[in-house]
Amino acid sequence: MLPAERASYVFGNPPFVGKKEQSAAQKADVMPLFAAIKGSGVLDYVTAWYLKAAPYIHGTRIRCAFVSTNSITQGEQVGILWGELLNRYHIKIHFAHRTFKWSNEARGMAAVHCVIIGFAHFDVNDKRIWDYENPDSEAHELKVHNINPYLIDAADVLITNRNTPISRAPEMNYGSFALDDGNYTLSETDREQILTENPNAEKFIRPFIGGKELLHNIKRWCLWLTDAQPSELRLLPAVLRRVEAVKEWREASNRETTKKLSLTPTSFAEIRQPATDYVAIPTLSSERRTYIPMAFLPAEVIASNQLYILPDATLFHFGILNSAMHMAWVRYTCGRLESRYRYSAGIVYNNYPWPDEPTDKQHAAVEGAAQAVLDARAQFPQSSLADLYDPLTMPPALVKAHQALDRAVDACYRKAAFTNDAQRVEFLFERYQQLTSLLPTETVKNRSRTQKG
Repeated sequence: MLPAERASYVFGNPPFVGKKEQSAAQKADVMPLFAAIKGSGVLDYVTAWYLKAAPYIHGTRIRCAFVSTNSITQGEQVGILWGELLNRYHIKIHFAHRTFKWSNEARGMAAVHCVIIGFAHFDVNDKRIWDYENPDSEAHELKVHNINPYLIDAADVLITNRNTPISRAPEMNYGSFALDDGNYTLSETDREQILTENPNAEKFIRPFIGGKELLHNIKRWCLWLTDAQPSELRLLPAVLRRVEAVKEWREASNRETTKKLSLTPTSFAEIRQPATDYVAIPTLSSERRTYIPMAFLPAEVIASNQLYILPDATLFHFGILNSAMHMAWVRYTCGRLESRYRYSAGIVYNNYPWPDEPTDKQHAAVEGAAQAVLDARAQFPQSSLADLYDPLTMPPALVKAHQALDRAVDACYRKAAFTNDAQRVEFLFERYQQLTSLLPTETVKNRSRTQKG
């Protein structure tokens, strides 16, 4: 290896391999680097180049730059990778290209979403970000004061996984998880067959909604036997056959926890269904949408683990989460699957800085604007949320309602209007830094009370 005192630059285009796609040999390569880093199992292969470069350039004037998977600047990887680079090696980012699409000319190679990050052990005053309106567009250059690991002009703060919100907000969780080999999940045909044989089973068949069903108005059902009496089940052979299939499948599992669940075969593996109406948020949503589509669902609709659920949510909570302010936070902190948003409770929601003590007037304005969004949707009963939030087909009435909601939410944060998302996210990062650095640790962990509403 070239001695550091003889080097001026280190740059390259490391392989784009995610955590799940790494071969045994690649995992063995990174093990010495990752072993001492807590949570490193989620890191992409490219992070090894950063972790090798950091000690090599430490205490030198060497500049580095790597083309990288954009996931190292989003979601849970940021806190793990950049916590090491910032805290241990005092790395500073000098320039960055935000997410763009890199098309490989080789046959059969899919385009990947990349960033380019230039960094060193020393700081500079002249820092630049190249921004892209979308991954396919041309870049435009921005002069900035600082570039943090999320590639925005803000302080070098890191967002880590949390179990509860840092603000006064309802707690969010996944929906329920069946672990049933598909036996409790019913298509329309499955439902009809069961009811033809056992009409009395209808009370145990409930709508079952995941992200795909929520977005596209797809009908799906499940057997929900939580409150079923044994005497009732004995009279429903079509249901009992599925219970027996679940029991046998769980017993045959190689996982001890799944085997134990065979003792309670009528139950989902994880039950988190709220007893009240709730807001449902898909775990995955297209990056093309200006807003992640969310909806209020009644308690009788069972949410799957492909939804996040917010029980006891009010119109105020719904309004904040459906705003440009929240979406600005999502775009910079959310993990991605390809380029789609992979929403999360631990990273995105629990770290989101909600408005601090909005006035009654502000609170009412958000609620009124949120209801207007729901009313605008209701004008198009034949359209799915995917239809309504497609940028090509979003109705003008819904666009107008969301713009009014954006103004109402922005006003909860400050008097001066925000002119773009960059201003919003910079403000939110400052607010996040205040909440996490000034509050006692225990207070930050336990501030899970609901907002006024």
